[in-house]
Parts: sequence; structure tokens; C-alpha cells
Amino acid sequence: MILYPAIDLKGGQCVRLRQGDMAQATVFNSDPADQARRFAAAGAEWIHVVDLDGAFAGRAVNGAAVEAILKAANRPCQLGGGIRDLAAIEAWLARGVSRVILGTVAVRDPDLVRQACRKFPGRVAVGIDAKGGRVAVEGWAETSELTVEELALRFEDAGAAAIIHTDIDRDGLLQGVNVEATAALARRIKTPVIASGGVAGLEDLRRLLAAGGIAGVVAGRALYDGRLILEEALALLASARAQTPERNPRKTQLC
Repeated sequence: MILYPAIDLKGGQCVRLRQGDMAQATVFNSDPADQARRFAAAGAEWIHVVDLDGAFAGRAVNGAAVEAILKAANRPCQLGGGIRDLAAIEAWLARGVSRVILGTVAVRDPDLVRQACRKFPGRVAVGIDAKGGRVAVEGWAETSELTVEELALRFEDAGAAAIIHTDIDRDGLLQGVNVEATAALARRIKTPVIASGGVAGLEDLRRLLAAGGIAGVVAGRALYDGRLILEEALALLASARAQTPERNPRKTQLC
């Protein structure tokens, strides 16, 4: 299981929201590039970046901050937020993003997602953000009628690198990750699943590991407020990786 430290961008700063509410943003670092360097120095294998303003605007807003992160991190980065067309996907991949995350467009234009997966194999993830079990879009401002499983199954044959499952009801609240829902999704589909939302400490990582079949986890606020020490978390996951044989290589790949 891979740990993805999160950098969420709002107004060019590194922030964390509560349940996706832009009005409840806490600034943790005014220099996102500095934050990326800190994560890399601690040993992070990947960095998870979200352009929050872009998610609402439907286009890149914090582009300069993303580019600064790419230069500073020297680590593969996955980027989501406001990526809604093939031109934007191509542009970000060309600028050094290792993987783009498609969320709203996965609901609005699933054919585009399939096209992107074919054109850029291994470099496109589907972000499925759930509120009350239903998929949310447009920066979590709208809720669709789709369930997480229904949307995930639509892309089983698309070749997506991963499904990133975020529980909005827990995001930023430090109340614990939704292990049950994430593990159930991982059992239902072949595409690797990354858990997101609510990680509060090492115990959440242990629970995800015990559930099995979960390829990764995104952590944000817990890292910033010191409840989760990145070096300790990475050591835990490295130890688990060394002790557990890979039963399904696709599920446990470095995704």
C-alpha cells in the first residue's frame, strides 16, 4: 500500500478543507513547493495534488503552484481538480505530472475518460468522491444519483491506473478513514483502489492493511497537524509490504 501525502491548493496556498467546504479552509503552508520538498525529504514515494479552485472553476487556477511543486518535489505527482478535457490532460502530462485524476468528467463525459486511458496508459486515475454514498461532482458542490460502485464499474474495462475513493463526509475531520466502504469497493472491482478522506493516524493505516486489497491511501490534515508522522507511516507500510506476498499484482502495484 502506497501513502500519498496531499497538497490541496487554494489561492496558491497549501490548505485543508473540512468536508470539502471552501469556506472552512485552514492554511498550513503558504509555499506549496516548500511543502512538496518536505514530503519528499521525509521519503514520500508520490505526492497527491488537488487544485481546489480549479475543481470549482472547471479549469486550472493554481497552475503556477502546481508547476512549482513539480519542480521542487522530484517525485511522481498525481493531479486532480478542474481537468475536464483532453487538451488539459495532455498539457499537464507534458508538463511533468505523472498521473491526472479525472472526477467530474468521469460522470459528465465517461467516453473522454476511456479515450484518455487508452491514449495515456497508466497515467489516468478516476476520482470518485462520495457524499452519503452518492457520487459528488463540480468540486463536491453537486451530488449525482450514481453510487460509487456504479461509477467504478463503468470504467472496469477502461484501463484506469486507479480509482481514488474519497469519503467527503469524513474528509478533513480526522474521524477515521471509511475502511469498510473502501475495502468493499476494492473487492468488487479489479482496478486498484486508493482510499482517501478521514485518515487520523497510524491506526487507520493498520486497519486499511488488515482489510487487504487496498493499493494506496491519501493523507492530509493528519500529516499537517502531527497526528500522523510521515516517516513512521512510511516505515509501517514498508514493513507490511516486505511481510505480505503479492496476491494480486494489479491491486498492489506502485499505483
